[in-house]
Amino acid sequence: MTAPRPHGSTRPGGRTARTRAAVLKAAWDELGTREFSDITIDRIARRSGVHAATIRRRWRTIEGVITDMLGQHSGTIPIPDTGSLREDLHTVTRSIAEFYALPRNRRLVEAVVTSAAREPGAAEVMRAVFKNRIKQVSVLLERAVERGEVPADTDAEEVIAAIGAPFYYRLLITRRPIDTELARISAESAYLAAVEGVFRTDASPD
Repeated sequence: MTAPRPHGSTRPGGRTARTRAAVLKAAWDELGTREFSDITIDRIARRSGVHAATIRRRWRTIEGVITDMLGQHSGTIPIPDTGSLREDLHTVTRSIAEFYALPRNRRLVEAVVTSAAREPGAAEVMRAVFKNRIKQVSVLLERAVERGEVPADTDAEEVIAAIGAPFYYRLLITRRPIDTELARISAESAYLAAVEGVFRTDASPD
């Protein structure tokens, strides 16, 4: 699935591409040193060497810059194939925990969610990025169905969403550190629920 083209994005090559690269790198570097609420167009302009007026013309707002940056720094989650759904899920959640253990990556998520709340275009890009990520990792459940580990009508995308949800609750609501115990609980609870048929598409209460 291709996400909508963010503000300021262009075809690669040429001065416009160099300007975009400089601005997005500067925004990424800013997230490494300060909270999103403290980042401004003027700070990015000073760090990137691109005039603030140019940034405002192409991205309009700081939210536009962050949205454009999401595709480059949303993280790559490896898709394991251990032969066991339980171990696959634990491997994925450990990778998520390692990614969000870095302060800059935590700030990126906060920045993206804040931007999505302010700009419809940012919300559309965020939904597309996360939907695509969930779809890619859902192959773990397809393999599990073939091995007979979970019911054939298991909703794969809901299982993957379930392992990610605790991380975003902690990141954005309780604002507590991401640790290996959270990774373990997230994977194990989703696995046990999937095995018991909680995520079956035609499941209904008795």
